[in-house]
Amino acid sequence: MKKVFVKTYGCQMNVYDSERMISAMEPSGYVETKSKEEADLILLNTCHIREKAAEKIYSELGRLKFLKEDNPDLKIGVAGCVAQAEGEEIMIRQPAVDLVVGPQSYHRLPSMVKTVTNGKRALDTEFPEENKFDHLPKDLKRRNNPTAFLTVQEGCDKFCAFCVVPYTRGVEVSRSPEKIIEEARSLVDRGVVEITLLGQNVNAYSNKHSGENYTLSKLIWKLSDISNLQRIRFTTSHPNDMSQDLIDAHRDCEKLMPYLHLPVQSGSDHVLKKMNRKHTADDYRRIIDKLRKARPDLLLSGDFIVGFPGETDEDFLDTLRLIKDIEYGQSYSFKYSSRPGTPAANREEISEIVKKERLAELQTLLKEQQVRLQKKMIGREVNVLFEKPGRLAGQMVGKSEYLHAVHVTGDRIRSGDINKVRIITSETNSLSGRIE
Repeated sequence: MKKVFVKTYGCQMNVYDSERMISAMEPSGYVETKSKEEADLILLNTCHIREKAAEKIYSELGRLKFLKEDNPDLKIGVAGCVAQAEGEEIMIRQPAVDLVVGPQSYHRLPSMVKTVTNGKRALDTEFPEENKFDHLPKDLKRRNNPTAFLTVQEGCDKFCAFCVVPYTRGVEVSRSPEKIIEEARSLVDRGVVEITLLGQNVNAYSNKHSGENYTLSKLIWKLSDISNLQRIRFTTSHPNDMSQDLIDAHRDCEKLMPYLHLPVQSGSDHVLKKMNRKHTADDYRRIIDKLRKARPDLLLSGDFIVGFPGETDEDFLDTLRLIKDIEYGQSYSFKYSSRPGTPAANREEISEIVKKERLAELQTLLKEQQVRLQKKMIGREVNVLFEKPGRLAGQMVGKSEYLHAVHVTGDRIRSGDINKVRIITSETNSLSGRIE
């Protein structure tokens, strides 16, 4: 029996992909290990979104090559979006790498590993005509966690000026609802009670099946019919695909949790146009108004980029105004950094000092909102899905319907339980409470 170690970078979709890579290798006699030192195959599943993503991977490969010196039979592979973007350059820069595989081709991993085992190197960064999901074995991993990710859509057709996704993941492709429902049932049969539907632009999901046109909302309703599935979430969305039927699902579907991650990136129409977002700040505000009318307790999360090329002081103030108007319970914010091959890559950037100052001011505001909304939870009852032990003896940690981390002390709490919890205190990034 051989062992495979997978290190995952970036988004939830990479977490899902890593699990499927491991499953794809199991028929070839590989089992997962958590130790690089005892692995026969090491895979880095990479992300190209963050700043200096490729350089971080090269640094990691530099460290891994010493393991190969101690174990000449060790095989090293690079997968994911950096693999797609860098391709053969990875093999040129780091001879210790045996294989490079893009995110649309990892169903071919077993044959690629067979190739490198025979002493050759393997590269596959094509966008194959066949759907990788049709060629992957079923997820063979036993579930120890009551939550799971499930990819339903990949790629993006929006071509935001700062984003590499259309070039590394390709155009939008939606999986068959039949296959998604089958996989969801399999997860539930193995103890999963909460599923998060994943996509680079998940609310663009669209698939015709048996004469019916499935949108994301219709898929959610079909999944809600699975009796032991208790919770449904989805991420990440684009404002332009937040359709009325999906808004209505937030109102009417009890299993769809009252949490939504809806990136806006900027509150300035001037910057949004430069980003090629194809919506205005007021378009976004109107969508949020509809969502909150449908689900008044909805907790919102967003993404923000500061210092995009051409962003003025007034543009930045527009972003702060939008944040104050919306009020976010969670958020992700970054300084702009160019990505080779994207439309914005060659534009003149504003100074790093200005970027840092704006990011600090924006994050202070977002943190204030998060703290304020968390404090409003004190005294409220929430439903917590418990997942794992906490740091203290007898403590369990779970997630509320609003995706808040909640700590509770109790000897009888088990992973997978959903209990009513009254919130007692608000901490830095979590809540604590007692079971009612």
